[in-house]
Amino acid sequence: MKGLKNHPEIQFELIVMEKDIHYKEVYDLGIKIHFLIRKSKKDFRIFKLLYNYCKEYKPDIIHCWDSMTSIYSVPVCRLLNIKLVNGMVVDTPVKTNFFSRGQIRARMTFPFSNIVIGNSNAGLTGYKAPRKKSQCIYNGFNFERLNRVDHSLSKSSLNIAPGYLITMVGAFSDRKDYDTYISAAKMICDKRNDVTFIAIGDGGNFTSVLNKITHQYKDRIQLLGKRSNVESLIAISDICVLTTNAKVHGEGISNSILEYMALGKPVIATTGGGTNEIVENNITGFLISSASPGELSEKIETLLDNRGLREKMGVAGKERIANMFSIEKMVNSYIEVYKKFQHKKKSNSSGVF
Repeated sequence: MKGLKNHPEIQFELIVMEKDIHYKEVYDLGIKIHFLIRKSKKDFRIFKLLYNYCKEYKPDIIHCWDSMTSIYSVPVCRLLNIKLVNGMVVDTPVKTNFFSRGQIRARMTFPFSNIVIGNSNAGLTGYKAPRKKSQCIYNGFNFERLNRVDHSLSKSSLNIAPGYLITMVGAFSDRKDYDTYISAAKMICDKRNDVTFIAIGDGGNFTSVLNKITHQYKDRIQLLGKRSNVESLIAISDICVLTTNAKVHGEGISNSILEYMALGKPVIATTGGGTNEIVENNITGFLISSASPGELSEKIETLLDNRGLREKMGVAGKERIANMFSIEKMVNSYIEVYKKFQHKKKSNSSGVF
């Protein structure tokens, strides 16, 4: 949306279905925001409210960003002759379960979508999106975010011991494999005393993960919870990790990995899904098998013991994000999609919900 603000030919409004706005900057955009809050999971009023909004605003396009909003959008688009850009493909199904919620919603909405956009090719394949009307548009990293880095932040200011810092950013949910991360951290802490591990994020599994860190490791393995200065914390890190629970989840294009690489950090991540489309194994980092703490600890030590390799991978990663995953490239790709579906009667502008 920030990118679209630089294109006055694109007019848009925002509809959200939760009261909690994670990115407060949206209020600075000066756009109209509608809140559609369900009273229950089967709140059929939402269809009518969305219909009323669209009938008044008369958008050319509804661009939905998850599977539930695609369900609500389909009948409204059909009734009001609005084009549907279905962006629900943001992860990669691990198993093609015919009766999974995601697969059911895909089958219900893909036939009525004018285009299905995924943030990874692996995700589009996993959801069996129709090839003739599917397109991969990678998530884009806004390099202006690097201006947020607080260069005064130091390890000592965070009560982190001198030495190397390993960081993982990810929700404490079943989708992320913190067991592997914590186990690998313990292996390394048992062998050397110059490494500290931190984890940034929150979620339902936070307490259970915290309980796995016994007293002897509490200074060397720290869970920082939800933080607003993620970029600054990554900037002082030496190596960044993302371990995924491949039994229940396949990554799309991970924003955490984009941040790691944009900040010039070597990456170690669980292989599979969209991660393989970001991380070039042995060039920008290492791809490891799922649930493999031994392999993770080995790769971490390889990088710890080779400063030149860390720097080389960091530079290669930053270049890869700039060339393939920039915010400008993402925004321009979406604008090209929107203009394909622009109504002829509005030849000079497009309205998007």
